[in-house]
Amino acid sequence: MERHILVILPHPDDEAFGISGTLAKHIHNGTQVTYACLTLGEMGRNMGIPPFASRVTLPEIRKKELEESCRAIGIQDLRLLGFHDKTIEFEDQDQLDSQIEALVKELNPSLVITFYPDYSVHPDHDATGAAVIRTIGRMPKDQRPFVHCVAFSNNHEQFIGKPVVINDVKDYLQQKMDSISAHRSQFQAAELLGSKKLNDKEIQERFGTERFWIYPFA
Repeated sequence: MERHILVILPHPDDEAFGISGTLAKHIHNGTQVTYACLTLGEMGRNMGIPPFASRVTLPEIRKKELEESCRAIGIQDLRLLGFHDKTIEFEDQDQLDSQIEALVKELNPSLVITFYPDYSVHPDHDATGAAVIRTIGRMPKDQRPFVHCVAFSNNHEQFIGKPVVINDVKDYLQQKMDSISAHRSQFQAAELLGSKKLNDKEIQERFGTERFWIYPFA
């Protein structure tokens, strides 16, 4: 059982597919979870299917969707860090790292969850993971929390190996599907599930396992 988990991801909905079941499981077991979301995803390409948002209204809509997702998972502490979507790689590294360092010092987490740098497809994902790794890597070894990373780029296992942590979250699929469904501006039936509704077995096969890599600090 973890004492406190700090999740650091760049966008609303990043938590939904890859880690929401794991977080719900930890929360059920009594772990405190803080989610630090760097942006409001205001540059997201979807405006709803069919569209119901505009570029002006999307940030507030995505903020409310994120809050709904956190309630579905059971996350007790949501922090919005105020960076701009699609620019994390260009942010001042000292400013970004200092905010992450402040969170780690405040919360003293036993586990941090983020994206694996260079193996997470989106530049914001990679830049966020890199900032977390830089910041925690500067800490004395005996004071570092463990860092579990999500990775899903093409052929990533050729470079970083198989996932070390594999969590069965089938008992928490209701929380996970509610988390995914909360982000309705980004994920509607046509994009999320295709043209047909998944049955329970298909949902379990597709969403019932979550995989993580433990970052190998030097």
